[in-house]
Amino acid sequence: MTIYVDADACPVREQIITIALRHHRRVMMVCNGGIRPHPHPLIELRIVPAGPDEADKWIADAITAGDILITSDIPLAAKAVEKQAMVLRADGFLITPENIGNVLAGRDLMAEIRSADMFHQSKSKPMTGQDKGKFSQRLDQLLTQHRQS
Repeated sequence: MTIYVDADACPVREQIITIALRHHRRVMMVCNGGIRPHPHPLIELRIVPAGPDEADKWIADAITAGDILITSDIPLAAKAVEKQAMVLRADGFLITPENIGNVLAGRDLMAEIRSADMFHQSKSKPMTGQDKGKFSQRLDQLLTQHRQS
């Protein structure tokens, strides 16, 4: 099992590293650059070419069943779920085969609202310590369940 991280704008990189090392799990941070490599051999950095969705394409090709993906990118999450990977958002929300349809529909609805009203401002809330704690707890649970199975 590998933990793949869509790392360019990931607000929980430090939490991922801490938990992965505790569970002795390999992490693949995928980005277009700007992230320093981690000295631990289990934490790898893959820098992909600059361009739209290059990190997403690389992850979608590399991820396999049983891996974990950390991302907020819904189309990438859908591809990972299709490959039977587990997908976790930075706020701790687990995307599953059962809820991916609703998640995609919500994304599409918000895109329509934004395109219909050029003055519509996205009101995404900033990450809180509570969100990061929820994320950490969920990732720890996933890794513990995998070790026990």
